[in-house]
Amino acid sequence: MWHGDRMDSPSAAEPAETPRFVLHEHGKPRPHFDLRLEEGGVLRSWAVPRGLPDDADDNRLAIAVADHDLEHLAYEDADKSIADHGTWEEHDRSDRRLLFTLHGVNRSRRYALIRTDQDWLLHLTKDQP
Repeated sequence: MWHGDRMDSPSAAEPAETPRFVLHEHGKPRPHFDLRLEEGGVLRSWAVPRGLPDDADDNRLAIAVADHDLEHLAYEDADKSIADHGTWEEHDRSDRRLLFTLHGVNRSRRYALIRTDQDWLLHLTKDQP
């Protein structure tokens, strides 16, 4: 499961020129990850129960959750830690798909969020930066 090494928290919670992301690792209620993408002054958020995929053949469930304030870019507590952070860039978007690259602390990876009838799938693309 990709989640990088522990690192310093991202800087403050005001909009940046390049949109930022944070990947939180949650310990409760069950271990899971939260992917948060900065957009429109908030963090669009998805709970990803099994973490980000490492293989293009292994899609992961991603459940859209409420937007979060930008302060969550640096938020940590006893049950939530920052697994990775950095910037992200959008490559393509439709009502059913968002193609983007996360530029994290240790590497850049290209993903697609694909809307299903009920939730989303997070897919690691075969074409990587």
